[in-house]
Amino acid sequence: MLPVFADPKTDVVFKRIFGDEARKPLLIALLNDLLELKGARRIREVEHLFLEQHITQPKSKLSIVDVKCTTASGRRFVVEMQVLPVEGFEKRVVYNASKAYVLQLRDADEYPRLCDVVSVTICNFKLWPKKLDDRGYKVPMLSRWRMQEQQSGHKGLRQVQYAFLELPKYRAGKDPETLVDKWAYFFREARSFAVIPPPLSEGPFREALEIARKATFTNAEWEEYERSKMAEQDERGALSLAHREGKDEGRVEGRLEGRLEGKRDTLFRLLERAGIEITENDRDRIQTCAEMTLLDRWVDNVFGAKTVTDVLT
Repeated sequence: MLPVFADPKTDVVFKRIFGDEARKPLLIALLNDLLELKGARRIREVEHLFLEQHITQPKSKLSIVDVKCTTASGRRFVVEMQVLPVEGFEKRVVYNASKAYVLQLRDADEYPRLCDVVSVTICNFKLWPKKLDDRGYKVPMLSRWRMQEQQSGHKGLRQVQYAFLELPKYRAGKDPETLVDKWAYFFREARSFAVIPPPLSEGPFREALEIARKATFTNAEWEEYERSKMAEQDERGALSLAHREGKDEGRVEGRLEGRLEGKRDTLFRLLERAGIEITENDRDRIQTCAEMTLLDRWVDNVFGAKTVTDVLT
């Protein structure tokens, strides 16, 4: 059976769900749930910042600054979907959040008017993969970050904060119970659903799935979606090739280094047998030599040599 729903991790679908003016309640629900805002702290209304939606960066077509918005109090949110790991990803997240903070400023005397910025990033890969034995990941699936004083642990400087949802860390299967798990389940599995599953049959999850239903796409939206999926496959292929080439190169380099190390050991043993004393500088020179032909020449020079100078020429 062909998939019924489009992948919400793609740019066109994500914006269709969370970047449309008429669907702002879905964006509000996503932010409230991922930031776990309760009571008076919950977001009630947002305004899209359409003029700041895109940050053009080469080599980042699969890392999308999808939605930027602000609340009535001025608090700003940068919501980003990252499909594949890219070099410098964490630095780019910090850059985007910092840029959203700085762009509020127009005159030097307006610092008190600056409002907080919260960066919300959904990752389709493990950003922090380290585990703690059998106790799960050191950093949980949903993590939130802000500055704190190192000795006391006091949290402060809250002006720029970060939240990350790492989808591969999802472990609730087909029965998510918490709101965070339901969002993770939605982003991970939506494209494989034939029907709307019971855990996502109500509230914002059902509405988001209805918007992602392929039958509702225009021809232009469908073509853009297909292009984005092709671009993702191309990028995955490029990363896979680079990984394989890197492993092959590493094996070649490893074999070469093994041969070099063996040649150095042979030279040290011959020098010792010949009774030729060497200084620490001589030892360092031999140990750091990465030219096989030069090491071969030094080995040959040992025979008949009286001093290390006769050898290392």
